[in-house]
Amino acid sequence: MSVRRTAPAEVQPKEFAFTKENLAWAQTIIARFPEGRQASAIIQLMWRAQEQHHGWLPEAAIRYLADMLGMEHIRAMEVATFYTMFQLQPVGKKAHIQVCGTTPCRLRGAEDLIKVCQHRIAHDPFEVSADGNFSWEEVECLGACVNAPMALIWSDTYEDLTPQSLEKIIDGFAAGKPPQPGPQNGRQFSAPEGGPTTLTDAAIYAAKPKS
Repeated sequence: MSVRRTAPAEVQPKEFAFTKENLAWAQTIIARFPEGRQASAIIQLMWRAQEQHHGWLPEAAIRYLADMLGMEHIRAMEVATFYTMFQLQPVGKKAHIQVCGTTPCRLRGAEDLIKVCQHRIAHDPFEVSADGNFSWEEVECLGACVNAPMALIWSDTYEDLTPQSLEKIIDGFAAGKPPQPGPQNGRQFSAPEGGPTTLTDAAIYAAKPKS
């Protein structure tokens, strides 16, 4: 795993605070934990802070949440730098694409998806596109191996991808019309492609006559 560092000082905001709505939500989450265990809410709160702050988590937000939960700043920083779900530098305004690079996705064409990102967005991961709208990275397993290859964009998974379908997805986000997440080849969830292949005889579901 690559070294994870926070963004340079020149791009870090000086302050961060939850919106009124997010603060009320955070207080509800914190109240679920026993007294003295409020720090256990840190991951949930960091995720909401990242969503509020354009898809990435600045140092000011990490300190703000640590103070809210009565944690040392370094403890909160340890959480933020450990979990790759937290973006520590600015990402694309319209989409940050996380391409799964684990073995099942690699065998099914993830490398070609990475080439699309390099061509359409930027050659290197975490580099924001020239227009500021897109960024990408390669990540480890995202838990949709049966629908490989796949990618996570914000909080939605896009599965059964091809270079062509990923191009269309990028076009959709660029136009402000994100495509429907899930399988992109017409299958339902993780069902077999083309529909069910077993237990298709309607007769086996017919009610048996009472004796």
